[in-house]
Amino acid sequence: MMMMMAETMTSEMQACMEACMECHKMCMETMTYCMSKGGKQMDNSMMSMMTMMRDCAEMCMMCMNMMMGGSEFMGRTCMLCAEMCDRCAMACEMMSDDAKMMECAAACRKCAETCRSMHMMPA
Repeated sequence: MMMMMAETMTSEMQACMEACMECHKMCMETMTYCMSKGGKQMDNSMMSMMTMMRDCAEMCMMCMNMMMGGSEFMGRTCMLCAEMCDRCAMACEMMSDDAKMMECAAACRKCAETCRSMHMMPA
């Protein structure tokens, strides 16, 4: 796979990749955190939230790979990533009394924002 040279990467792309990386990390950390809390709190809503975090983390990783590879599908991948990040953020924000969940939500929101701005870039 051809890696895109750093010089051809716009600052928008770099910002987006950083946001994706951070969101991926936060989703993984928050999943681990949820599992550690686990126990009787592991109801269906918690399980579906963790599934969403896993999907979101996967999507962020794919988004980074698409950008690094300079894929023609980058724009659409970024849009889907933004949608998934928003959905994940909304789920996390439902647990607004939990600082870790809110931290994850913030990372997801930031990622969604940078991914949306990528979509505006010409391919």
